[in-house]
Amino acid sequence: MSSFAWMAWTIPTAIFFVLLAATLATMTWLAIAYPEAERFGVLRIPTTRGDRLFISLIVAAVVHLLWIGFVGTDPIATLPIGEGIEVASLWIATGISLVLAVIIFRTV
Repeated sequence: MSSFAWMAWTIPTAIFFVLLAATLATMTWLAIAYPEAERFGVLRIPTTRGDRLFISLIVAAVVHLLWIGFVGTDPIATLPIGEGIEVASLWIATGISLVLAVIIFRTV
C-alpha cells in the first residue's frame, strides 16, 4: 500500500474520477439507447461521441497544464468549512474546460 503514498488523493481528484466514471457510464447508456451515425462537424472529419469525448479530454488536459504553467494554483478563496478549505484557481481552468467540452460536443 505504501507504493501509492505519492498519489494526491484529494477531494478534487475524487470528484474528477467520479465525474469521469459518470461520463463514461452516460456515454455507454447513450450508445445503447440512441445509436448514432458518424457526423461531420467543423473539423470536416467523421466523429462519434467517443471521438468528441477524447478530444475534449485532451483539450482539458492542455488547458489545465497551461493554467498551471502560466497562472499557478494559488488559492482564490477560503470556504468557512472546518478549519477553512482553500479553493484553488485551478477550478477556473476546470470551468473553462467544461465550457470547451460543451462547444466540442456541439460543433465537432
